[in-house]
Amino acid sequence: MRVFVVTPPAAVVTLEEAKQHLKVEHDEDDALITSMVAAATGHIDGPDGWLGRAIGLQTLEARLGAGYCSGRIVLPYRPIASVVSMKYIDSDGAEQTLAADQYSLRGHELWPAFDVTWPTPRAEPEAVRVQYQAGYSSLPAAIRAAILLMVGDLDRNRTTVAAGANNVAAVPMSTTVENLLSPFRVYG
Repeated sequence: MRVFVVTPPAAVVTLEEAKQHLKVEHDEDDALITSMVAAATGHIDGPDGWLGRAIGLQTLEARLGAGYCSGRIVLPYRPIASVVSMKYIDSDGAEQTLAADQYSLRGHELWPAFDVTWPTPRAEPEAVRVQYQAGYSSLPAAIRAAILLMVGDLDRNRTTVAAGANNVAAVPMSTTVENLLSPFRVYG
């Protein structure tokens, strides 16, 4: 299964929040601070993010092979807000859209509706495409705090390495940030 971002999320931490956290009262660094918020958020959010989940409300598309349609379909990058559409390539090679009453969303799992059997898609990679909205409508405080801490770390460490006594190492995600985010992380 491959998952693509169709509609990226809006910023989950505002420029104003970040400036307040950094104690910045001028506008000269607005573009830089905005990019730091985007970098921190991008590091943890969505299909490429460390958390393995969607944090900002976004539209994703899961592309699956025919073999995934034998029962439930587990949608990654929860929390799942809604299913936008479910499409598949039929045996004749035509794209079909499954009516919304033909499936049911239960948590992060998509099931056929009662007394419905999934249609048989063409036996090819990515024959089934599920578009869905995922992410928080209200960002948990721990995730917001972690993003702000990451922005602070980026602001203080504007180079790619941190120099130690006799070594040079990449600047890691802080233990505090990792501890705040760990309860939200989805593994494998």
